[in-house]
Amino acid sequence: MENSFSYSPSSSSYSPPSQYSPKSQSSPDNSQQPPPPATASPPPPARVVISPCAACKILRRRCVENCVLAPYFPPTEPYKFTIAHRVFGASNIIKSLQELPEPQRADAVTSMVYEAGARIRDPVYGCAGAICQLQKQVSDLQAQLAKSQAEIVTLQCQQANLLALICMQEMKQQSKDPIFSQQLQQQPNSIDTTCFLDDTSLASAWEPLWT
Repeated sequence: MENSFSYSPSSSSYSPPSQYSPKSQSSPDNSQQPPPPATASPPPPARVVISPCAACKILRRRCVENCVLAPYFPPTEPYKFTIAHRVFGASNIIKSLQELPEPQRADAVTSMVYEAGARIRDPVYGCAGAICQLQKQVSDLQAQLAKSQAEIVTLQCQQANLLALICMQEMKQQSKDPIFSQQLQQQPNSIDTTCFLDDTSLASAWEPLWT
């Protein structure tokens, strides 16, 4: 039994499909590619101040932007933090500033620096010794002021007595003149006795001079 089979050269030609053509491999369609996934950017690091404050420089640490000590201990005044740190310590200073409102922190730093300096100068009494010394100076000045006022009152009284004596001498000289004596006899009530001052009316008469 023979099978009928026919072979033709034209039927053996093979044509590759269009999707495997060299043109389709060399120029792929970019519009069909999915976009790359978006990567989350890391948070920015804390900015470091170029010129650290005196506190961070002495403590040998980085001075960040929100440093609590930077506004009150500038790099141009390192002695302030050195004195305060020597007596109170850095942790106590930071804790005290954090507990206070911002408008009162500058006064607190000034007080701590002054108290620390007084404690270094006088380790026994500290600020109490300075306060007692100032109070003693005030008492001495008040005593000197009271003494000066008493001397002024004494000089004013002496001046008033001297003026009274001068008036009395002038009245005696005028009474020896006969013309003046006749005038006194004719007008006995016209004598001005304001220049005669006794001890009781002396202070009241010359009181406006020293008040």
